[in-house]
Amino acid sequence: MKYIHEPTDLQCGQAVLAMVLDKTVDEIVRYLGNDRETTLREMKQTFRAFGVGMSDTRIQVYDKKDLPELCLLSLETPRCWHWSLFCDGTFYDPEHGIMNDFPESDRRYYWKLSKK
Repeated sequence: MKYIHEPTDLQCGQAVLAMVLDKTVDEIVRYLGNDRETTLREMKQTFRAFGVGMSDTRIQVYDKKDLPELCLLSLETPRCWHWSLFCDGTFYDPEHGIMNDFPESDRRYYWKLSKK
């Protein structure tokens, strides 16, 4: 996974999509027609349009050992709800960088991703 930092505070979703789909944030922004917050619907539609499966079920998680190999994370951080990514034991957070554990967050959910 190639890490991509979010260009603005509102583009964590675009950065996650870009990392998984091996695109640039600008390409994702153009595809979505959106350079601000992304919705769950936009995330699902974009992953699926580019051949990445995304589970329909949101699962609450407390410990990284319970995460699947590749998943989209939704985290309630001190500032806002935030999209992040987990891949092969590592967190690729568009705001905080590459990490060994979750960014600071109160509630954490994931959707399993699968490349076809």
